[in-house]
Amino acid sequence: MYDWITDPNTWLTLGTLTLLEIILGIDNIIFLLLIVEKLPRNQQHTVRCIGMSIAMLIRLVLLTSMTWTIHLTNQACTVMDHHFSIHDIILLCGGFFLVFNSSVELYKNMKNLIFSKKTYASHLVWTIMQIILLDMIFSLDSIITAIGLSNDLVIMMIAVVISAIIMMFFSKIINQYIQNNPSIKILALTSLILIGMTLILEGFEIYFEKNYIYFAIFFSTSIEIIRILQNKKQTY
Repeated sequence: MYDWITDPNTWLTLGTLTLLEIILGIDNIIFLLLIVEKLPRNQQHTVRCIGMSIAMLIRLVLLTSMTWTIHLTNQACTVMDHHFSIHDIILLCGGFFLVFNSSVELYKNMKNLIFSKKTYASHLVWTIMQIILLDMIFSLDSIITAIGLSNDLVIMMIAVVISAIIMMFFSKIINQYIQNNPSIKILALTSLILIGMTLILEGFEIYFEKNYIYFAIFFSTSIEIIRILQNKKQTY
């Protein structure tokens, strides 16, 4: 029963799945931090933990219903000779929502940077609803990918829990950095628009390597962090 503990392949699979869950959860964390930031400070930490806990629970539920999750890729409807599955429709809705919401937030933040206007607090219930909606979309995609890598339910569930704990730990640090550097926030919003466009393309079954997107986000973020550090050195 516990033979898997001494199996090196099991630990390799667990490490790979955990890393995969973290990478695929980056966009989810960015969106979560940006919408939570609009809440009063005394609510932000609690809602961050609630949001990531909801994401973890959704992933675990999807894993326990793997047969249903895999069937989401079956054809559901046809529009203008193009076949759409439930998975495609969810990606399209999520992509359009992400692009629209991020574009609106980007416009508001650019306006605030130029005119120094005060941002208004968001409603707690609406924030949690947005978190649940995007958690479902991001979770669905990552779980379908995870199922393709492993057939062991226990290993996949452990990977989800470990990745959620790691993301909870680093979310506070990332959140503080974003709050202290508005330019990073702008970069994060543009990254979410890019991710939203990717979801829309995948909804139309137009696929390309996501590594290019992650590399572009990582590269642009690295350049921005270097620029911020240089500016801080000059001020000293």
